[in-house]
Amino acid sequence: MPTSASSLQGRHHRVLGDIHWSHAHTAQAVAAFEAGRTEAEQHAAAGERAMMQVRLALALSFADPARADDELTLAHEHLDGLDQRSNTLLAQVVALIKDAGTDSITARAHSLNTDIESAGLPFLHRFVELARAFHHAVRSDSPQLATTIARLRALTAGGDFAYFTDIAHFMAGLPLPQPFITRWVTSEDDIRTAWRHLVQARQEHLLADH
Repeated sequence: MPTSASSLQGRHHRVLGDIHWSHAHTAQAVAAFEAGRTEAEQHAAAGERAMMQVRLALALSFADPARADDELTLAHEHLDGLDQRSNTLLAQVVALIKDAGTDSITARAHSLNTDIESAGLPFLHRFVELARAFHHAVRSDSPQLATTIARLRALTAGGDFAYFTDIAHFMAGLPLPQPFITRWVTSEDDIRTAWRHLVQARQEHLLADH
């Protein structure tokens, strides 16, 4: 099937945004996804616009739960009426991440994994486990975090999304197991520090709410 220039450009924004959020570069990720969303709107590409909006909320969910909540509301509006099961489920993962550190996460994650299994979209299990890793890191729950990392390692054993396991280690300030697989765009130490900072910022946010 031919690929239009607009969809190619949209993919460029999406790939760039995914690279940035995985490096905990939230502002750059948001800018990329916003650019992709704007382009999708200009081409009346409703599906691409919804996809970009969900990813925009994902990038923000670790760093800015209040804004992520607003962007997630808009994502659901964009998804309404579209047949985008994977993005609808990913939006539920975003909700888990923005609420990380609260008491509801474990039960919600279990329910979401059941829905993902029923939908036949197993790649999304990795996102759920990343959300759990963030949650357990925020709570400084080392046993649960170790269990989650083990699940992530099993889910990424084929190489796809292997960097999720690295991110889980960074969140908790844990050393990476060898051999190293992921090649990061910037310094590994910088990425580790950035992810650890997001965990600490969420801990401070939750303390402030009490």
